[in-house]
Amino acid sequence: MQGIKKAVLTKMENGHIAAPKGFSAAGIHTKVKRKRNDLGVIVCSVPASAAAVFTLNEIQAAPLTVTKASLAEAGKLQAVVVNSGNANACSGKKGLEDAYLMRDSLAASLSIPKAYTAVASTGVIGEEMPMDKILPGIHMLHPKTDDESAAAFGEAILTTDTIPKSTCYSAMIDGKKVTMAGAAKGSGMIAPNMATMLAFLTTDANISTVHLQAALKEATDQTFNRITVDGDTSTNDMVLVMASGLAENEALSPTHKDWNIFMRLLQQSCEDLAKLIARDGEGATKLIEITVQGALNDQEADNIAKTVVSSPLVKTMVFGADPNWGRVMMAIGKSGAKIDPNNIDIQIGPYPLLKGSQPLSFSEKTLQTYLEADTIQITINVNIGKGTGKAWGCDLTYDYVRINASYRT
Repeated sequence: MQGIKKAVLTKMENGHIAAPKGFSAAGIHTKVKRKRNDLGVIVCSVPASAAAVFTLNEIQAAPLTVTKASLAEAGKLQAVVVNSGNANACSGKKGLEDAYLMRDSLAASLSIPKAYTAVASTGVIGEEMPMDKILPGIHMLHPKTDDESAAAFGEAILTTDTIPKSTCYSAMIDGKKVTMAGAAKGSGMIAPNMATMLAFLTTDANISTVHLQAALKEATDQTFNRITVDGDTSTNDMVLVMASGLAENEALSPTHKDWNIFMRLLQQSCEDLAKLIARDGEGATKLIEITVQGALNDQEADNIAKTVVSSPLVKTMVFGADPNWGRVMMAIGKSGAKIDPNNIDIQIGPYPLLKGSQPLSFSEKTLQTYLEADTIQITINVNIGKGTGKAWGCDLTYDYVRINASYRT
């Protein structure tokens, strides 16, 4: 990860959102959606330090208003309830009332303060919430720590996703085992500005809300804000992290000797989820990773990477396994970053195609074979500085149009 020294992390292959000490989860089907689970909850046994980042879209769904209010009042959380199938966005006064009712109903069901409860929703925009199904469902949520309950939560937050998205790591901090886990959803309406995308992270690390918020902001900029599927930023995007403190390490801060280990735990968890979202873009068949080197600074490198991975022509080039590097060159030029048009290098996978803006010979067949893989790496060097950056996205396929043309039906 950029700016973070390598730290020893252990990937917990059987880990899940309820793996860190103090956490439990549940998911059920309330029939808001036709088939899959559509209501879930994460619960902490103690008030947890909590931090969140939200969509930059000026139009924001009611659950974001409620969650922001809870965080502002208490600075801690013990539970978050999530529904899928209905975004509760652009739903007026009634939508805000419904979001608060979801919060308050969960608090009552768990016997915790209202301000310790957060709400998230995802699904269709502009439709009234089916509270006749959601409210009874809230009282039917019985969080547990087992694999099945965590998987039920992971399913409950999905919309057009084809797969659940989760990750889990552990590391030693102050001689204590600290665990970080995450679950996310996102497939369409994804753009690199907190893009519909929801991500939830749990950890048993001991860290204050203030330092957790700063850490999450940094991690989000390095991960979730580097992905794009279709260039659209949702009304409901949220990344929420809760820290129980039950690992009993010394309180973490940037001056703590193991701060870099915690940051790597957080950033690697976020990166895993971000890549899973990009890979599962609506109709997608391939993950695209853009690496930029030699930019004026890191910000300009990020801008180039995001512009290239967002380009519909680059996306369709990858989908069609067509090694048309001219589309990459075009996207670099429209990024707004400072470049020298006469000194750019482009490489697809291990194959150099352009050096100092001079075309190199390559095997069309070899490149086509590479572009048929499920992960495509494109490396760009603009050769004017030391800035580096990354972005992740997916190809643009026929199925993207099909899925979004019939989203409500």
